[in-house]
Amino acid sequence: MLSNSILEQLIVTPENISEVHGGDINKAYCIETKTQRFFLKINNAGFYPNMFIREAGGLNILRTHTQLKVPNVIQTGTVNTYQFLLLEWLEKAYPPKGSYYQFGCGLAELHKERQPCFGFEENNYIGSLPQTNTPFDNWPEFYANCRILPLIKKLADFGRLHYKDIAQAERFCLAIKNIFPEEKPSLLHGDLWSGNYISTSDQGFAIFDPAVYYGHREMDMAMTKLFGGFPEDFYSGYNNVYALEKGWLNRLSYAQLYPLLVHAVLFEGHYINDVTAILRHF
Repeated sequence: MLSNSILEQLIVTPENISEVHGGDINKAYCIETKTQRFFLKINNAGFYPNMFIREAGGLNILRTHTQLKVPNVIQTGTVNTYQFLLLEWLEKAYPPKGSYYQFGCGLAELHKERQPCFGFEENNYIGSLPQTNTPFDNWPEFYANCRILPLIKKLADFGRLHYKDIAQAERFCLAIKNIFPEEKPSLLHGDLWSGNYISTSDQGFAIFDPAVYYGHREMDMAMTKLFGGFPEDFYSGYNNVYALEKGWLNRLSYAQLYPLLVHAVLFEGHYINDVTAILRHF
């Protein structure tokens, strides 16, 4: 996939190239020049139109509004059927004592960034799945129409949901206004699970692979609890800066419904059971 035509388009001159493993969406490489390293991602431009352009935009807006480390976007481009994204290389390091507390503080400060409506200026991706960010004035309508119902429809079209599951999803959407406390839209990372951050060599935390939009901040917090969770110091730091509303842990599953739906669409399997288990409450 890494062709000479792509390398010729890069604004840096590679001295050494090695594949980076660990992701399941893109091909990734470490590009070494005489003086520094870069992170290169490549994917099919036809399958996922503008995916890296949207990712670059998300990284840039996060960097503007957070003290957390966000990799610099060096270059985006398209060559033949492929798109690429060249980023600053992040050197991983063991997190020092107290750093997770500061990580939580940093996310809380990010969530204080506001805009009048829920959504974003453009659609983007969560993983490899298109994410709709049509603006809405209130969270219940946005969550229902831009997050839950479109993916429920996809699963129904795939024949993976029973008609009663669809009815339960519709009842859930009607109940959203009674589930989440009313808050103004916060700038979210959008996909903040344990695979999308690292502790860096400059003793700070870096976040990457975003699916940004302005939404209810409990969405980011629910993602941190979905696949393994973050250390408790992280939540202490967050709540010290911008305390979550009482009962947020009791609402976790309702905020996790969206990422579980994403995984159900992409991977099926037990994720469909996770989705239907949440919907059975309605």
